Amino acid sequence: MDLAEFLNLVRTVPTGPDHDCSYLPGLRARSRAFHADYLPGPFYQALMDEGFRRSGNVFYAMDCASCRACVPLRVPVATFAPSRSQRRAERRNHDVEVRFAPPRFGEAKWQLYRRYLAHQHPTTDPGTAEQLREFLFGAATDSLEATYHLGGALVGFSILDVTPSAASSVYHCYAPELAARSLGVFSALAEIAWAKRQGLTWYYLGFWIEGAATMAYKARFGPHELLLDGSWRPA
Repeated sequence: MDLAEFLNLVRTVPTGPDHDCSYLPGLRARSRAFHADYLPGPFYQALMDEGFRRSGNVFYAMDCASCRACVPLRVPVATFAPSRSQRRAERRNHDVEVRFAPPRFGEAKWQLYRRYLAHQHPTTDPGTAEQLREFLFGAATDSLEATYHLGGALVGFSILDVTPSAASSVYHCYAPELAARSLGVFSALAEIAWAKRQGLTWYYLGFWIEGAATMAYKARFGPHELLLDGSWRPA
């Protein structure tokens, strides 16, 4: 199947049932989604350009009946300029070592994830170590991990999907006792810098939702583009 045939097939994927919105209380959400054991980078890039994201081996795009609040956001790495607060976060973490490597699951990452989730989302069930491995460390597309180390200890990790022209942030977690360091901001800066060194064009930050506090940080990475009415536009 070539890329054009694949996209035509994806566009026929039906919309799923409504469910409570995770970000905007009182609203109902729905998505179009399909499973794939593996998608090559160019195929996933084409999906991201149409507003799709990945969760494990599920590729999905929001398709809510009366709401278009979930807006895909991407940063052109060549023109990205960190803000003053982002530069401060970078200086605060000058002693953090960043390593990029193929994703590798292990006990330290599982325990860090559990601590992070208990701090950031205390009502969320972390599931099992095997579920986390399948969710973040599978092989549904070409991926990379960034690990963050302080004094030799693992203090954060990210999973990135990588295509010939882009890196896409899938998930990041950090040691909750280091929240004052803004490791989440620092990780995005480090990953944008890595993407630039690799000659990539875009860094995808997933969905941005105006009015959702947990999403506000994404719009602070600029300049950026938003996918509006099927076209990417400078914000």
